Amino acid sequence: MSAPHNTPQVPKAPKVTEREARKVAEAAREQDWRKPSFAKELFLGRFRLDLIHPHPLPPPDDIRRGEELLARLRAFCETHIDSARIEREAKIPDEVVNGLKELGALGMKIETKYGGLGLTQVYYNKALALVGSASPAIGALLSAHQSIGVPQPLKIFGTQEQKDAFLPRLATTDISAFLLTEPDVGSDPARLATTAVPDGNDYLLDGVKLWTTNGVVADLLVVMARVPASEGHPGGITAFVVEADAPGVTVEHRNAFMGLRGIENGVTRFHQVRVPAVNRIGPEGAGLKIALTTLNTGRLSLPAMCVGAGKWSLKIAREWSAVREQWGRPVAQHEAVGAKISFIAATTFALEAIVDLSSQMADEDRNDIRIEAALAKLYGSEMGWLIADELVQIRGGRGFETAESLAARGERAVPAEQMLRDMRINRIFEGSTEIMHLLIAREAVDAHLKVAGDIIDPEKALADKAKAGATAAGFYARWLPQLVTGAGQLPLTYGEFKPAGHRDLSAHLRYVERSSRKLARSTFYAMSRWQGRMETKQGFLGRIVDIGAELFAMSAACVRAEHLRGSGEHGREAYQLADAFCQQSRIRVEELFRRLWSNTDDLDRRVVDGVLSGTYTWLEEGVIDPSGEGPWIADATPGPSAEENRHRPVR
Repeated sequence: MSAPHNTPQVPKAPKVTEREARKVAEAAREQDWRKPSFAKELFLGRFRLDLIHPHPLPPPDDIRRGEELLARLRAFCETHIDSARIEREAKIPDEVVNGLKELGALGMKIETKYGGLGLTQVYYNKALALVGSASPAIGALLSAHQSIGVPQPLKIFGTQEQKDAFLPRLATTDISAFLLTEPDVGSDPARLATTAVPDGNDYLLDGVKLWTTNGVVADLLVVMARVPASEGHPGGITAFVVEADAPGVTVEHRNAFMGLRGIENGVTRFHQVRVPAVNRIGPEGAGLKIALTTLNTGRLSLPAMCVGAGKWSLKIAREWSAVREQWGRPVAQHEAVGAKISFIAATTFALEAIVDLSSQMADEDRNDIRIEAALAKLYGSEMGWLIADELVQIRGGRGFETAESLAARGERAVPAEQMLRDMRINRIFEGSTEIMHLLIAREAVDAHLKVAGDIIDPEKALADKAKAGATAAGFYARWLPQLVTGAGQLPLTYGEFKPAGHRDLSAHLRYVERSSRKLARSTFYAMSRWQGRMETKQGFLGRIVDIGAELFAMSAACVRAEHLRGSGEHGREAYQLADAFCQQSRIRVEELFRRLWSNTDDLDRRVVDGVLSGTYTWLEEGVIDPSGEGPWIADATPGPSAEENRHRPVR
């Protein structure tokens, strides 16, 4: 029994400067590169094809176990999941969730010794693509539970006692959720307001968490909270496992969204929730590092479901475009529509190549894939959204019409508009596109900051700057000459990607090699030009990252095509799809390179200043604002809940 205590005064979100916020984020990222990284080298102008080719493969036993689960899961999806019902009722039926539990779907990534299935990342992602195509809401439930929920941080950072206590539950019966975001805190964790105050052998948790995917039905939560520094407590943002039915935990609201209507996402309030110290994951202050490390592979689940959406879109586009006629011909034979179908097919091939390659590298654990996983998330969410949008356009008015309405008037119930709504969140989930640009850009320039960061740091002394200058001079004297010439300028390089009777992919790999060096030169020039202001050039950094994403996608597509050719699985067709994708991608890359230096970034900033200062309020006249009343951000003052507890565990 702990000593009597007074109710602690819990602070609101701390006020921090931009520089302080950046320091918090910087301290949380993994500082060193202990393993090679294909994407990191790509941004440095070094095309390390040997790191991804030949395509890595899973062991036969992993394939067998994975395929067995996929067969059972497919049968379950076809017979037990009614996607239209989930959309209509905005809820996943309890019997479906319980059926997934019986299949072992909650424990796909949990080791067999804890009652899980012990699947590889490759087959876990294939399973998510499959179930996500049946119902994106169910895909989100399983992903939030295993990719970022309690199992993954315990797997990496948990004690043996924590694993023994929680993993068997999480593998079979208990759903988990990850709670980081707050009403006034999104991608800026330095302002985290939820606190965990030490009290004897416990912590007292107070605060409000927003957008808690699975939070409404969860049994176990991983919660990020700020521990105040005190004697014996270094403090900082810390991760805890919290029982969802603990006294003081209240699910105050179940959120509703434009898509993923079956998702159990809510607002959770903690008031004087007693959490045993043994439930703390890792040391105090390690919470953000745990979250970021968990996301290194956790982010792969989202692009995996984008692959599933792409495959379904291709099927619908093929079937519809073959029967719908315009001006005497099927619409697929009209170039305007055909170009969209080609984009869907080629891009779906590339997305699957990215996810499978990144997942297999994660399984092998020979490479550092933090950039690859982030690129997969960024590229998958952006291209997946475009695929969904193009499918709606191909379907025309029927693409805008709901599946329920189509069925009511006697046509096939194709939920194209639902998929568009469901896919939209992917550009925000688990790091918005804008945040992913900044995160990846930071990792991409890490080598430069390590050798030259002190030169552009205004807080560093002249002596430190001089020392950094000497170090940087040596690094760039060795590195810059490597960017002048390379294998991409030799016409016979990568000849194994030009087999007789197939499309020539070697030319695309030479293009990637040349573009990688051009990308590195562009980054170096920008750092020389803007120095300390580089971090404010978010438009430029975003384009740098987008170029890298395209080059990574081209590399993965070519490697996958060659792997399929070598294994005798649709090799000729794979080469054709890879060639089409690379041709399309190269056009996008050239446009991005042009926009590095020819853009409206400066003008846009001036317009924004005018908008915020009220210069253009006259432009807003002549409309009615249908928005309701209320604050832009809900009050999240800590304290007891005055709301009904909407927590609804599935049993």
